[in-house]
Amino acid sequence: MEKKIRIIMAKPGLDGHDRGIKILARAYRDAGMEVIYLGLRQTPEMIVAAAVQEDADVIALSILSGAHMTIFQKVKELMDAEGLINVLLTGGGIIPDQDMNSLSQLGVGKLFGPGTPVDDTISYIQNWVHDNRN
Repeated sequence: MEKKIRIIMAKPGLDGHDRGIKILARAYRDAGMEVIYLGLRQTPEMIVAAAVQEDADVIALSILSGAHMTIFQKVKELMDAEGLINVLLTGGGIIPDQDMNSLSQLGVGKLFGPGTPVDDTISYIQNWVHDNRN
């Protein structure tokens, strides 16, 4: 039996809008993933520590506060420092295309905006893990 995809989901920073990430967490669970939802107001350090502790395949962040450049970059730096090279960092929020391109160049995976079909995010995660899992 193939190992379930283990995904850490979090709302970093001061953003308190969590309805969307809760819907995604349920959809990912229903798609067969093991979801660890950390909740609101998580720091990059808390998120990466949880990913290490839980042996996560994916870290997914929901950022609607406008702090996406700072937060994704810090999480990626901490992931690299911990040796999490085969862990996908993805997420979504209100992120301009130019910022998505900049974050992609730093090694952040695909980012999703409002209105993205949930199945698109599930397919992306499943395909990435299938292609990159050791």
